Amino acid sequence: MIVSTNMKRTQKTKDLDCLVEVELETQGKQGVYSDLSAMSNLKAKSKFNTENLLEKIVDKRNFFEAYKKVVANKGGHGIDGMRVDELLPYLQEHYETLKASLISGKYKPQPVRREEIPKPNGGIRLLGIPTVVDRLIQQAINQVINPIFDRGFSNSSYGFRPKRSAHMALKQARRHINEGYRYVVDMDLEKFFDNVNHDLLMSLVSRKIEDKRVLKLIRKYLNSGIMLKGMLVKSKEGTPQGGPLSPLLSNILLDELDKELERRGHRFCRYADDCNIYVKSMRAGERVLRSIAKFLEQKLKLKVNAEKSAVSSPTKRKFLGYSFYYGKGGIKFRVHDKSYERLKDKIRMITNGNASMNFDYRIKKLNEIIVGWVNYFKLADMKRKLEDLDQWIRRRLRACVWKTWKKIKTRAQNLIKLGVPRDKAWEFANTRKGYWRISGSPILNKTITNQRLINHGFKSVSSQYDKFRLS
Repeated sequence: MIVSTNMKRTQKTKDLDCLVEVELETQGKQGVYSDLSAMSNLKAKSKFNTENLLEKIVDKRNFFEAYKKVVANKGGHGIDGMRVDELLPYLQEHYETLKASLISGKYKPQPVRREEIPKPNGGIRLLGIPTVVDRLIQQAINQVINPIFDRGFSNSSYGFRPKRSAHMALKQARRHINEGYRYVVDMDLEKFFDNVNHDLLMSLVSRKIEDKRVLKLIRKYLNSGIMLKGMLVKSKEGTPQGGPLSPLLSNILLDELDKELERRGHRFCRYADDCNIYVKSMRAGERVLRSIAKFLEQKLKLKVNAEKSAVSSPTKRKFLGYSFYYGKGGIKFRVHDKSYERLKDKIRMITNGNASMNFDYRIKKLNEIIVGWVNYFKLADMKRKLEDLDQWIRRRLRACVWKTWKKIKTRAQNLIKLGVPRDKAWEFANTRKGYWRISGSPILNKTITNQRLINHGFKSVSSQYDKFRLS
């Protein structure tokens, strides 16, 4: 009733029959790399044979799994312009050539495409986007070497690891606080992914990887460079965010921090470069902050942001978008104010009346944001705040509808269809009040009702919260 234009149906994913055949074909062959599937069973192996890893990396079955991950993650194109949906035809034609160049050591990764992503605090996050083929190779490397390293990582490390999540890190943090560790040392690493020392990182990787061909390939990716405004910039340090290999390499380096904290007997939670250490007093926290900052700068060659690092109550700091508060039964979760503001900024963009957008598409994009946000923040207590947020979103949607009607005649006719008496409809259609003021009027609230918006597909924040909390 609100909008008559229908959305176009999304195109179905391209068939993967060819690579499925590749997988089935290799299953029939004996000998060569039959132990690849066993690598996923970490507990069954006490030690990995890492001398011939490159053959396992380029195995067709491993490439097939890597291909599925790259397609599922989507992502933009690299400097060569190849899109994800072009990867399958490329592999059908060039797999053997690609495999041969990797085995011989002649393969040369292409530079990454630089993207600047604005941060909520006003800074810029530098994102390096590899080509689709390089993403495939990095994913293939990751699938083979990740099990080798992951089994030795700390139990207090949760970022980019199988069967671990941000929610697990948050629950562990809550346990530490409830056990009496009521001060947090919040360590902030300055541009971590841009400051990783290559020599130090490769020495850590080489501790568990014996295949020198794999080590050389990883080094090539670290040194592949950055394409910035048409100019190639050499990368002497850092692991560009955006590649499948970067999270694992960051965990390998920061595992040294984890081991140091464990050696000192500290309680901590780390998710990628976001590390919180829990202590029992402010004085102890200040001492830990100084000594760990010294360790990070001298031993791991990383920079600590002194302005953003602090010792404080967990209720005053942000960890993975959450914060805490003291309630009945101990510490509880809440959504940090900055996380609310980020959500509202995204909603403002989707519900901006000046943006030319089909209403159905607007609802679809809005639902995607709401469902994803609530699923992540479902641990927090926020029912009342979400009800206020819903009212604000619905009002913005009504303003969008009113603006799309534009002409007085169109407004009057639509109001009449929605049950407003003819004289009242024409009177209201001739109003000179602004869109935002009209969106909160009784007439629009009674015509474009909450139920009509729900019937049109809108998923309220509070309803999704109730759904996820019960699941």
